[in-house]
Amino acid sequence: MNSIDSDLTLAALVTERPHLAPHLDALGLDFCCGGQRRLVDAVDALGLDLAATVSQLETINADEHTAAADVDWNSLGMTDLVDHIESTHHTYLSGALTALDPRAQKVANVHGERHPELIEIARTFVALRADLEPHLIKEERVLFPMIRELDTADESASFHCGTLGNPIAVMSSEHDQAGELLARLRSLSDGYTVPDDGCASYQALYSGLAALEADTHLHIHKENNLLFPRAIAAEQQLAAPT
Repeated sequence: MNSIDSDLTLAALVTERPHLAPHLDALGLDFCCGGQRRLVDAVDALGLDLAATVSQLETINADEHTAAADVDWNSLGMTDLVDHIESTHHTYLSGALTALDPRAQKVANVHGERHPELIEIARTFVALRADLEPHLIKEERVLFPMIRELDTADESASFHCGTLGNPIAVMSSEHDQAGELLARLRSLSDGYTVPDDGCASYQALYSGLAALEADTHLHIHKENNLLFPRAIAAEQQLAAPT
């Protein structure tokens, strides 16, 4: 594969090379909510060496198996992309939020006295779940049906919200909130590093939170940087005078 252009945005980099998503996460490079930053700027903001970072990313095997590589989601039309996001990310996230909530509470109750950060992790997770569950419902019941309708429309569509830009702005703002909560979980857990006295439940919690973070980052990337811009452009094209 060609060398990486450091002037690419993080969003464009992940769209071009989906297998890099978990590695950007590990480096702290936000490609979803912060996806419009250039790689060179994002690396500089973290105090990383640009040449070393690019060299590291270029050595990662594009054939290694990741969920990101299972579907060529960049080539999907809007309806297929919506279906993919629902079946892949919404289904996963609903199950993960339900499973991790009692686990976070249990680990905080058992280990919270020695590791008080676990109490704040449990509280932050509750806040994340409270944000994301209604968010998924709003997308599935309101925004996504409108995008599917737009995808098959032959003329300018009329929506109760006026324009798709309005609900998209709300969803994007909620993505930012979720991103901040995920960043807080990573900070509180020291990058999901399990202490020496961590039990199996402790390890399972941190592993589950790390997986949820990685999936949600990719989920938000597909919406913020692919689906939403395409939907806005399609609506504007249909509304343009002929």
